[in-house]
Amino acid sequence: MLTKFKKKVQEKLAAEAKLAHELGLTPNMVSIIGIFLAFSSAIIYTQGRNPFYLLLATVVLLLSGFCDALDGVLARLYKQTTKFGGFFDSVLDRYADASVYAGIIIGRLCDPFWGSLALAGSLLVSYTRARAEAAGLKMESVGITERAERILILAAASLIAIFRFQALNIGIIILAVLTNLTVLQRSFYVYKKLKN
Repeated sequence: MLTKFKKKVQEKLAAEAKLAHELGLTPNMVSIIGIFLAFSSAIIYTQGRNPFYLLLATVVLLLSGFCDALDGVLARLYKQTTKFGGFFDSVLDRYADASVYAGIIIGRLCDPFWGSLALAGSLLVSYTRARAEAAGLKMESVGITERAERILILAAASLIAIFRFQALNIGIIILAVLTNLTVLQRSFYVYKKLKN
């Protein structure tokens, strides 16, 4: 859904990519920084309802998302794209997603059922894309909740939760519904394409 907007954002990250390149950072190094930030955000979420920790977890989560965008820009600008790099980035993204949801569940910031459903849906959104692309189908922008949308929904819910605690649980419920709806959308899309 935000794929076109994401591409525009990536175009604007050329200056940051240049700085990262001058500092000697490779795309894989930026991906590793991103996963470290995601794990840090997850650990902060485990601290529970404290408004300061919710704000800090959100900021660190957004920085992780920034790294996720930056590594691709850096790879393309400086011709460092590799098949392994794409694979490595994708695997780290799944660990990032899983750790953040786990941190929220462990911190009792959401109902465990909805948290688990959101986690499963999030992982399956990526899995359905990988399987479809292995079958030769282009899947970018298919579905309403890709990774960028998930991070933004989670960040918004976390910020609102500083003032109204239940907002994060509501955000997780929304993610549980939307991610699994995206899985259904992608499955139906693949079925139609392969049937034809």
